[in-house]
Amino acid sequence: MAEPKSTANQRLTQIKDFLTMNKTATTIPWDPECTKFPTRKELPNIPGAPAEAAWVWGDSDYIGRINLLTPTRVAAAAKEIRTGDIVPVNLPLDVPNQPAFGREIFQHEIKVLAEDIAYDDIYHLNTQSGTQWDGFRHFAHIPTGSFYNGTKGSDILGPMANHKCSIHHWAEHGIAGRGVLLDYRGYAHKKGINYDAFDYYPISWEELYQCGKDQGIDIRPAAQGGDIKIGDMLFVRSGWKETYDSRSPDQRAKAALRHGPGKDGEDGQRYAGVSQEQKMLDWLHDCYFATVAGDSPTFEAWPTHEDYHLHEYILALWGMPLGEMLDLEKLALKCREQNRWTFFFSSAPANCPGGVSSHVNGTAIL
Repeated sequence: MAEPKSTANQRLTQIKDFLTMNKTATTIPWDPECTKFPTRKELPNIPGAPAEAAWVWGDSDYIGRINLLTPTRVAAAAKEIRTGDIVPVNLPLDVPNQPAFGREIFQHEIKVLAEDIAYDDIYHLNTQSGTQWDGFRHFAHIPTGSFYNGTKGSDILGPMANHKCSIHHWAEHGIAGRGVLLDYRGYAHKKGINYDAFDYYPISWEELYQCGKDQGIDIRPAAQGGDIKIGDMLFVRSGWKETYDSRSPDQRAKAALRHGPGKDGEDGQRYAGVSQEQKMLDWLHDCYFATVAGDSPTFEAWPTHEDYHLHEYILALWGMPLGEMLDLEKLALKCREQNRWTFFFSSAPANCPGGVSSHVNGTAIL
């Protein structure tokens, strides 16, 4: 009897791994220490999951690609620390003063415990009003109403609420590893590419590739001969903070409060960000980034001109933490000064059981 095709393929993979000293992820749950993972086009079909779902780390997994931040990779990333320069990437809690998408304005109150002796702070904030991680409870795969790893709205709120995809799972694991910055705004200035970061502008894969090339980085995954390693954390500077700093308070507020007709009922907000093209999806998936982040309120170009959002893929289908409104200005300057674009990065998400998202509390160390 002929050997089943899947078994034959597994045996062939084992032979290839032996010859190349690789360890290929073939059996779910995947081992995070694997050195080779399927491309987006090679993802296995998972019963009960949407197409292209990478729910591959186990039935009760709620950290997704954070699994890739193994002790081995974190220890290797620590070697990126050379000069010891510390660069926080967190905006002040009151920036932007008027958050986008109707989010609440940050409020800070000082509570007197004993006059001239002791004081407390009281914060009232939306964790996504400023420098933020979008957690896996933040954005679902719209056609199926599924959050990462089969989590549903009823798991988040209501009588059956539980801790599936709660942000505290990230906090308990921790986030640290090698960061890679693509300073697209700096590249655009150098090449005379003019755009308004407060308006819709899609940054294509080809533009990011050329940006990386200008920085001396091949942004393809290592499996394809590039410089991106499994578990790297991606940062893209689109110029939102630079533009924000150049505008008056009234102009900032007007941009944040934009409403009106948009494509397919969008909210009227418009921002530069990475494009939703298929090549971008392939790249973001196949690099096996542990996290991705940008400096704008949306990371992806907003509003999407496709019938899907990158948020659906990044968060719900792939389980990849998505950072927005990180302050990448000083980091870009330091990287350019030192002519190197990789660094050690750590983040401390809020340990909030049941929480949706968190401020990043992130630091780069060069």
